[in-house]
Amino acid sequence: MFSGDRELYQVIGRSLYISITAVVLAGIFGIPVGLFLGLRNFRGKSIILKILYVAMGLPPVFVGLLVFLLLSRSGPIAPYFYILFTPLAMILAQFILAFPIVVGLTILAVAGKAEMVLMTARGLGASPRQALLTLVTELKVALVTALVTAFGRVIAEVGAVMLVGGDIKGYTQVLTTAIVLETRRGNFSLAIALGLVLLLLSFIVNSLLYAWQYRR
Repeated sequence: MFSGDRELYQVIGRSLYISITAVVLAGIFGIPVGLFLGLRNFRGKSIILKILYVAMGLPPVFVGLLVFLLLSRSGPIAPYFYILFTPLAMILAQFILAFPIVVGLTILAVAGKAEMVLMTARGLGASPRQALLTLVTELKVALVTALVTAFGRVIAEVGAVMLVGGDIKGYTQVLTTAIVLETRRGNFSLAIALGLVLLLLSFIVNSLLYAWQYRR
């Protein structure tokens, strides 16, 4: 890592790009869904929540298989555009893994604070929109924690990205698939080094979250 290996830096950059993009998209779509489900009561909500909690523990290989079948040449999307074995397909697989985690943790955060925050805001004369913005502000730490949790889930994932990305060197190879490849080759020292890089990235992300929470 400290020898200036350009190929290693490309793998690290690709891993971060794919995982961060997937988590950002999961946050853009998942946080509003989590807020809606946490604040609204309607018929069938309990069933949706049960499905959601099951989805939070989906096996990555199963997700990869579903995305592979969806994007394959015999799938429904292939006639319009073919993105299998590309970084975009890997982002889609990681998004599917991250989305239910973000939604589920957002619902839990809303359940813990929503009633008190909304009642206080409305008692002070806030409009419904202002009350909602106040709630989001109060949940900021919990929402960031949800995103970091999802990031930790997807950046360490190997099954789905290997199925839909193909582990193409210089194009779709990421840290986890590189570790598997080098282990199969018997290059255990390199595999361990890549694993340490992965641990270092996770440590940096969680340290930044901790520092931000401490300042809050």
